[in-house]
Amino acid sequence: MTPGPRRIPLLVPDMPQADALLPYLRRIDSARWYTNFGPLVREFEAALSLALDPDKPPGVVSASSCTSGLELSLLALGLPAGARVLLPSLTFVATATAVLRAGCIPVAADVDPESWLLTPAIAREAQRDIAAVMPVATFGAPQDADAWDRFGAETGTPVVIDAAGAFGNQAVGSRSIVVMSLHATKSLGIGEGGFVAARDQAFLDEVRRLSNFGIRLPSGIVGAAGTNAKLSEYHAALGLAALARWPERARIRRELAARYRSMLDRFKAQRQRRPDEGVYTIMTVCLPDGVDALAVMSSLEAANIESRRWYHPLIPDHPGLRRTEVAGDLACARSLSGRILGLPFHTAMTEEDIERVCAALSREL
Repeated sequence: MTPGPRRIPLLVPDMPQADALLPYLRRIDSARWYTNFGPLVREFEAALSLALDPDKPPGVVSASSCTSGLELSLLALGLPAGARVLLPSLTFVATATAVLRAGCIPVAADVDPESWLLTPAIAREAQRDIAAVMPVATFGAPQDADAWDRFGAETGTPVVIDAAGAFGNQAVGSRSIVVMSLHATKSLGIGEGGFVAARDQAFLDEVRRLSNFGIRLPSGIVGAAGTNAKLSEYHAALGLAALARWPERARIRRELAARYRSMLDRFKAQRQRRPDEGVYTIMTVCLPDGVDALAVMSSLEAANIESRRWYHPLIPDHPGLRRTEVAGDLACARSLSGRILGLPFHTAMTEEDIERVCAALSREL
């Protein structure tokens, strides 16, 4: 029997190898400091700050995940219980679960039809009794930091940008809070982890306290109940090793994305409007109206190509998120949700893989 084509997986983590970690692990062994804001964590936070903005580095506080960073940010803002937080209906569930776990109520809004983002203009239309806004850098497409700074200044509403997959793309504005993921599948991955970036040091100090149970040091007094969301020294070691190789890995991702764009432009497949020079974790297309997404996925699977629907269903349609309120009819988000298809995208891919994926997809459109 002739073997079928080699499988092309959707995502393949790309993290530092053991040899790159050894110098950092030896430093941990020597210091015997394994967690609780150790020297590698502080070094990693400083390196992240410079990577985000070499000219005017923001403050950075590491966390155990992007989700915990979102929760900590909402708690550090001091929002009252039951405060309503506006977020896009088209996003990963963690955006909404973070809001709920912080004691707030998610309010799902529509998204822009071209960028697929919750924008300041949409937020202004939906701003009835909104205590905070949590826009998302969906699929790594950066939010306009300056526009959200203006929104915050005009309305007095705090903005927490969920930029989980947007490292290398998302700027940190003068007012807005940015939270990013360091999950293994992200372009900068350490297994599990995340961080909060902002330019308000008092806010970041509170985020750090809340990540350590809410303990105020050196007194040991708890001012507000927090949680344990600290990053370990071992994860920081991975982070420092990952940052050392970031320029090369970013270059590879840009080249793969450019090859995908050149292939996808040859046939009918709507793509998200996002900067071509960005460093992305995910590649998506929006299928034309009338094309059955499940049928396309089945066809790709038959060709040994993995794909996934992102994000389906919308946030308010999940049974476990039924406390979510809705602002407007979500017409654009509902149209997109049934048609967005995630394609294989990772640094282990070859140009031949991309050509094979696009050829298989084109046969279904």
